[in-house]
Amino acid sequence: MATGSVTGLEEKMPMTAELPPVQHKTADQLVAEMKKMPLFMTSMDDMDEDNVMLEAIKALVYEGTRAEVADNFRVQGNDCVKTKQWREARDYYSKALAAVKGPQHPLPPDAKVVEIDEEAEEKQERTLEEACYANPLDKVPEALDACQSGLKFDSANSALQLLLAKVEARQAHLAGLEKTRKDREQRTARREATLRLALKQRNIIARRTVNPPDMEDAAMKLTDPLDPNSTLSFPMILLYPLQAQSDFVKACGEEETIAQHLNYILPTPWDEAREYSLQSVECYMETIQGGLIKAGKKVSILKLLESGKIEVVDGLVKVNVVPKARAAEWIDDFKRRKGKT
Repeated sequence: MATGSVTGLEEKMPMTAELPPVQHKTADQLVAEMKKMPLFMTSMDDMDEDNVMLEAIKALVYEGTRAEVADNFRVQGNDCVKTKQWREARDYYSKALAAVKGPQHPLPPDAKVVEIDEEAEEKQERTLEEACYANPLDKVPEALDACQSGLKFDSANSALQLLLAKVEARQAHLAGLEKTRKDREQRTARREATLRLALKQRNIIARRTVNPPDMEDAAMKLTDPLDPNSTLSFPMILLYPLQAQSDFVKACGEEETIAQHLNYILPTPWDEAREYSLQSVECYMETIQGGLIKAGKKVSILKLLESGKIEVVDGLVKVNVVPKARAAEWIDDFKRRKGKT
C-alpha cells in the first residue's frame, strides 16, 4: 500500500521545476536595458528621472555638510590636476563651489535653531572658494591667506585645517625647490665668470654661436671651476679635409701638444695609402680673419691660442691635418674657396 501511494504521488508531481516564460529580446534591447544601470552607463542625457539606483548614487555624492561635500569635490579636482585632466578638474572645482554656495537642507522639526552671522558665513564660504582655486594652481600665498582668514572665523573648521596643512607643506616643498634652483644658478654663474677670467688672463679669444655642436659632456673647462689659475682644457677636433674624415679628442690640456694626440691616433684605419703619420703630416688652424696659420705639432695648445690670431668657437679647438706632400694643393684650394686668390 505504501509503495502504491508513493508511485501515485510521483505521477502527479512534475520531474522539473517550472520556469517563468522567457522574454526573447534582441541584442540592441539588451544593451539599451544595461545602459540604464549605473555600472554600464555611457551617458546621463537620456536617463529617466525615476532611475532609483542612479538617484541613490547621486545622493551619496552629496551626503554630508556643504563644507564636506565641497572638500570631497576639491580633493577629486586635485587628483585630476595631478594627472593633467584639466577639464575634469574644472568640473570638480565648479561642483565644489556650487556645493559651498548651495542651499541648506531643511532642518528637522525637533532641531534647535541657531542664529548664524550671515556676513561671517559668506566670508568663510568665499575663503574656502578662493583656497580651492588657489591651491592646485600653486598660488601658495593666496591659498595660505584664504585658509588663515577662514580659520579666524571658524577655527574648528576641519576642511580648512586640512587644506592649510597641505598648503604649508606645498609652500615648504616649493621653497626647497626654489633654493636648489638659485644655488645651481649661482654656482653656474660663478663658474662661467671664473672661466671668462681664465681666458682673459691667457689672452684667448672665445666666441659662442647660436647653434653650438653637440659634444655631450665635453666642454672647455678648468680643472678647478672656481680657480682661474688651474689647468684649462679644451675639446679638440682633428680634421682630415683631403679625406673628409675627423677624430674627436674630448679633453686636451693647455700644456699638451697636437703631436701628443696624433701620436696615438695615427695611422688611421681609413689611411690605406699610409699618407698620414706623425712625421709626414702638417697642421693648420684657421685665423679670425679667415686665413690659415701653420700650427707647430710640438707647440703647446696655450701657445697657439694666446697669439690672439685664433678664436675658440663654442669651446672647440679645430686643427686641419694634411700630408706634407699635398699641403700646397690643399692650401690653394682653401684660399680659392675663401675667395682669397
